[in-house]
Amino acid sequence: MRAFVTVGSTKFDALIQKVFSQEVLEALQKQGYTEVIVQCGNSSFEEQRGAADGEHPVIVQRGGLVVEYWKFKPTLEEEYERADLVISHAGSGTILDVLRMGKPLIVVPNPTLLHNHQQELADVLAEQNYIKSSSVDDLSTTIEEFGGSTLLNRFPRFDGTRFAKILDETMGFA
Repeated sequence: MRAFVTVGSTKFDALIQKVFSQEVLEALQKQGYTEVIVQCGNSSFEEQRGAADGEHPVIVQRGGLVVEYWKFKPTLEEEYERADLVISHAGSGTILDVLRMGKPLIVVPNPTLLHNHQQELADVLAEQNYIKSSSVDDLSTTIEEFGGSTLLNRFPRFDGTRFAKILDETMGFA
């Protein structure tokens, strides 16, 4: 099984450092994961040396897991498709992409960003049971509790007509 970790275009040192920690790698292994793919962006972490683009990933063994990491790729769609679990910062674009694919998602908001806006989004989606939300400190526990047996709600398909109806009503066309 494959877990994919992404911070998108941001720098989220705490999340990437935690993903490389023994406790998180052990939690993933206990849940049956054999591969961990990490899109680390510009984050600073001990293993960052050698991290390049997705065409030239660094691949290491960590306690029975194959860990591959790199900074950026033009698109992450293939990584989302191949993942059995996605662990992500709480960027709205990333969340929507992953939820529309129907992939299990653990979201870790970055509290250092403007007004902690990622936490608000994560809280709402977790309350509606579309995602699991975690802090950096609780990530290993969240992974263990999530365990694949947790059923999340299926995110609704995109319906562009809903926005058009709201706009028509607002403008007085309906």
